[in-house]
Formats: sequence, structure tokens, C-alpha cells
Amino acid sequence: MRIAVLCSGGDAPGMNACVRAIVRAGISAGHEVIGIRRGYSGLLREEFFLNEQGEPRMSLRSVSDIGRRGGTILHTSRCEEFYSEAGQKRAAEILRKNKIDALIPIGGDGTFHGAVALAKHWDGQIIGCPGTIDNDLLGTDYTIGFATAVHTAVDAVDKLRDTADAHERMFLVEVMGRHSGYIALYTAIAASAEIACIPETPTDVSEIIRQLHELKSRGKTSVMMIAAEGDERGGAAALQKALCENGCPFETRVLALGHLQRGGSPVPQDRILAARLGDFAVRSILAGKTGCMAGERQGELVLVPFEETYAAHKPVPQDLVRLLETLAS
Repeated sequence: MRIAVLCSGGDAPGMNACVRAIVRAGISAGHEVIGIRRGYSGLLREEFFLNEQGEPRMSLRSVSDIGRRGGTILHTSRCEEFYSEAGQKRAAEILRKNKIDALIPIGGDGTFHGAVALAKHWDGQIIGCPGTIDNDLLGTDYTIGFATAVHTAVDAVDKLRDTADAHERMFLVEVMGRHSGYIALYTAIAASAEIACIPETPTDVSEIIRQLHELKSRGKTSVMMIAAEGDERGGAAALQKALCENGCPFETRVLALGHLQRGGSPVPQDRILAARLGDFAVRSILAGKTGCMAGERQGELVLVPFEETYAAHKPVPQDLVRLLETLAS
């Protein structure tokens, strides 16, 4: 078989480890692996990864020592043209022209929407791997890149805590998560933050002010607050403004971590998850499966239809929401 792999949408630490697993698993099973550069955009332009001999296919050496690196050697992009039916039909024709039998897209919900659209015009097999720091896909406990993004955010908050203590301030740290509070919630618990504002729970400014006054009355001189960028109040800067207008008892500063969370060497948890899912995706294709995401639930590898991965909002664990409230008291 000729199995193609691409990365699409936002990059996530661990994508390289997943590409490595796909290439090694495919070649070891006697098949050919084609790397498509720059996601669906690169597919439409027929931009294939060239190996050390200049051939448009990946070799074992093409992926040597990439598992520890952030980003993706295949590069990634978002593609407006692929949103159209004409673009999808053209992509299908290019896959047929290049005799590609199966495709493994690595990405998030947008990538999987694209895979579903492509399948309407192409009869090849498609198995996806969940590569997104947001951890917002249903059907898998964790997505590739989430653990590293949390690690990066926690490291930043730990450093900010020193400055907050020194100046007796409150820091509002904005983390990624346009629609999901996973990064914010996990970061808040791991970094011992007092407050987390996430899209899944209402953000009551008056209640936060009451909580801050209570914390100050107990002798707290510094506070860490984690806000998801998609919080309904509008992120950390908007929250700072609202808090100051309503009598915040602490001097405040804002820091948005932004794209910093997508970079860096993936932590072991992401490397292992990426390796397992990449290998499982190849084995699933060889078993004749298609139209699914390779995921992991409670330690078990599972296949989940693409449509189910984005059918609803993935809720944050309510026990962790309660835990944060308890620990911050």
C-alpha cells in the first residue's frame, strides 16, 4: 500500500513523534509512506516530502531523532480552498493520480471535518490521529500535545508566582482554549492557582471579588488566576478590566501565554501517546478500517468515527472543577 500522512491546523507537540511512528510502522509492515507537506494545502499543490535520495517518499532515516522535537517536519497549515467542494474533489483526484491508498491526517476537529468531506469524493481509507493541544475531541481521553501544553503553562505560572509573591500582586494568566477549558483547569490545579475561568462554567465577577477579599482577609498577599482565552468574559485582559472596575483588592497584571504553549519538546506522555496512536492508525488501515480517529480511552486503543469526535462539546471533568474550589479555599 501507499499510505500518506499529513499534519493540518494548529501544530501540537508530539506531531513529529506521531509521524515517526506512522513511517516506521508502515515501512516495517512492507508498505510505502508518503509525507504530504503543509496539510491539505500542500496536498492540493502536490508538495511531497523528499527523502535523502530526493525521492517523494519517506524512509526510516527521514524520521530519525524527530520524536523529541516540537512542531512538525511536514509543516502544517489551514486551507481555505479545501473548504470548497471543488477543492475536495481536486484533492481526491490528486490522491488517485499519485496512487495513494490511505491517508492519516494528524490534527483536530477542523482536520477531521476535512477528512469527512474528502471521503465523499475519494474511496481510499482514512484514519486520523488527534493532534491538538486543546484536548477537545470526544472519543479519546487525551490528545497529542495537551500534556506538553499544560507542562509549559505550569512552568510559566510557577515562575510568575515568584514575581507575584515578591510584589504582592495578582496575575491573570491567559492560556489557550477558544472553546475548551481543559488547559486552564489542569494548569490551575497543577500550579496551585486560586481561580480558573473557563468556557464550561459561568464567570461571576462579583463572586470572584468576594473570593479575593476573603483570600486577602486570610493573609494572602498574592494570587494566581488562570483564564482560558475562550472564557465568556473575553479572556484575561477583559477580566482584569472587570475586576478592577468592581473593587479588586489586589494590584493586577496580565500575561497571555499564547502560541508559546504549542512549542517545545514534547513531554514523555505525549511522545508515548503519539507513538501508540500512530502505530495503531497504520495497523487499523492494514485491517481495512476507515473513517475513524485512533484514540485512547482508559489505556485502551479505540477507533471512533470522525463525526463522533466533534458531535458535541467535550465536558471538563466536574471532579476537577470541585477539586480546584476545595484546594483554593
